[in-house]
Amino acid sequence: MSTSQRTRPLSLVSLLTLSLLAAPSSGQADEALERTRKQLRMLDDLYKTAVVLITTHYINGAADLPSASAAMALFDAMKEKGWHEVRLFDVTGNPLVARNIAKDAFEEKAVDELRAGKAYYEQIEERDGARYLRAATPIPVLLEKCTMCHPGYQRRKAGEAIGALSYTMLIE
Repeated sequence: MSTSQRTRPLSLVSLLTLSLLAAPSSGQADEALERTRKQLRMLDDLYKTAVVLITTHYINGAADLPSASAAMALFDAMKEKGWHEVRLFDVTGNPLVARNIAKDAFEEKAVDELRAGKAYYEQIEERDGARYLRAATPIPVLLEKCTMCHPGYQRRKAGEAIGALSYTMLIE
């Protein structure tokens, strides 16, 4: 590998998913949990890549449909079809939309963890006899275009978490 290859900056997609590579694993052999974590990493990569691509190629002005709105419509469709739940929420303390605040104790704790610099936060919950993986991943400041709808992000450092995705997935 040449020196230029080793020092090349990470792509946007790599930056988005880098934190998930070190997702914690259980001390016990829990294959179902590990499969669910792997699926969550794939979904997180897919959703964040889609938002970056939409923003890069289709957002040209404030009148365009925000990529976050498109993503939330996709999240709603996945939940409605019974696949999993994922939602976007603010970690800055100043959401543009009131529905983007942390909605439960898990998300409130995730805000604290992500603000503290953690790249991934999870917990296992039991509901009606089934286990669920709850996980939150940060959404960092990446693109200058984001400031068209979020002018306050101009003051944020590149890579700083401004939001998060909260996942709830059945462990099967």
